[in-house]
Amino acid sequence: MVHYQDTIRNKVAFDRIAPHVPSNLGRKLHQVFGPHPIAVWGSRDSSANRAKFDRMTEGDEILIVEGDAIKLLGRVAGKLVSPSLSTELWKNLRGDTTQGWDLVYFIANPREIDLPFAQFCRLLGYEEHLQLRGLTRVADDRLEAFYAQYDDLYSILLRLKTGDRVQELPEPVAHERLPARDEELQPPPERELSEHLRMQWLLLKMGRQAGEKVWAPRNDQQRITSEYKFGDFEETFAAGLDTQVKYVENIDVVWKEEFRIDAAFEIENSTSIYSGLLRFADLTMVAPNTLYPMFIVAPGERRNRVREQLARPSFRHLGIHEKVRYLSYEKVNEIEEFFGESKSGLNVDVFVGRSELLPD
Repeated sequence: MVHYQDTIRNKVAFDRIAPHVPSNLGRKLHQVFGPHPIAVWGSRDSSANRAKFDRMTEGDEILIVEGDAIKLLGRVAGKLVSPSLSTELWKNLRGDTTQGWDLVYFIANPREIDLPFAQFCRLLGYEEHLQLRGLTRVADDRLEAFYAQYDDLYSILLRLKTGDRVQELPEPVAHERLPARDEELQPPPERELSEHLRMQWLLLKMGRQAGEKVWAPRNDQQRITSEYKFGDFEETFAAGLDTQVKYVENIDVVWKEEFRIDAAFEIENSTSIYSGLLRFADLTMVAPNTLYPMFIVAPGERRNRVREQLARPSFRHLGIHEKVRYLSYEKVNEIEEFFGESKSGLNVDVFVGRSELLPD
């Protein structure tokens, strides 16, 4: 596939793109991608490709298909007709022609899959022998029917690839919260609130160092800004997310990109461990197939308490014990001390590697 390795897999630094895009699109790309390089795709400016290009809108889910497999799933972050950018990226050389790939797409959340296209067709209700090639948009009516039954397209495609079970969304009655206990409703002492706030700040700060957009509940943001002079929060949590926002926006810390969540952290000092797990239980009920890590962050002496709560039958029934990882305060401090203000190498995998799934 022409240039797939060069500008999709290897991506493109924004400095190469910026001279060829109008300022408003440049600002949007910077908002979506931050310091990260950008996956870029180009198509010939034929009548068929132009019709497809005109139908594309920001946030559309797209596939790149090669042969009988889906190579990649992503979302449209922006598009542009640009012969000059085509020349910059692809030199417009192919055999005896200098015709360019002037219909340019900027792709957010590019995820390589290599899943047989026939499996995707069965899932979305297309004819199983449908033939497609290159970049294509997933039709709105197909996605609407899909999201009425399932939660996250990428997670489900990965589950199909690995042979894992795919869960349908439960009936609405199942979305009711598990009951809270009286002991969980008592406000924690001021000392614990202060330590909770410090952990929020550290996770938010390190999220930004890792190039993530970060979020904390609206009610906490002012206190974090006042105490730690940190105000680099995502302005609108819901932008582009398929997950029902009310189940996520009150989680203590969320790392996200424009169209997906990358990690969620609940910080629990003492008896509120249960309430943190309730939030993850709600999230699991409305989005049972999601793959991003969820962390309970608590002091080392609370490890056994976290394990006991994860063993509760209501949580085990939802499989929370297989999804939620325990991350100690001590490990968070170690990560912060090791990386300092460095942006190199800090990512979600670092936190996964320092956390653990707790045994029964």
